Amino acid sequence: MSPELSHSELAHALRSLPLGVTASDLHGSLTGYLCAGADAGPDDWLDALELGFGESGLAGNAALRRLHDACRAQVAQVPADIDPLLPAPGAGLPQRAEGLVEWCRGFLGGFGLGAAHGAPLSAEANEILADFGTIAATRFDYSGTAGDARALADVIDFVRSAGAMLCRQMRTHAAAGARSLH
Repeated sequence: MSPELSHSELAHALRSLPLGVTASDLHGSLTGYLCAGADAGPDDWLDALELGFGESGLAGNAALRRLHDACRAQVAQVPADIDPLLPAPGAGLPQRAEGLVEWCRGFLGGFGLGAAHGAPLSAEANEILADFGTIAATRFDYSGTAGDARALADVIDFVRSAGAMLCRQMRTHAAAGARSLH
């Protein structure tokens, strides 16, 4: 995630907004939506994710606008730079792990909304989404060892690389579809 917006900044902004999502969940939702190849501008992305509830003024929120811009920049990079927005390492292992679970849940929901009218996914893309589903359904147990921290870091690295791979596949799929229309 761009250093321009931290998890704590977004979490603080969300406390005063009627969205009912966490910072990690919202970032995951928008990232998944954009990764699926859908597009939404800074004024309509909350509605696209079915979170706006017709609330005027939400899109003008500075933190939400920064989130939108940062997510678009991450997904647009070649290769994509998918970096889940999680609590800072100092927040503790349980909070970071829960943030990752929330991010994966959000990603899957956003991806589903964004890819709803797209062509079938490749077997590899389906496998990545299934892996994200497994993470989203996980309840982590901790023994308080350095091994737990390393294991979480490994899962976060997997999510980063798998998310980037999924974005690349969706771009390739979209480009192939555009070529076949001409």
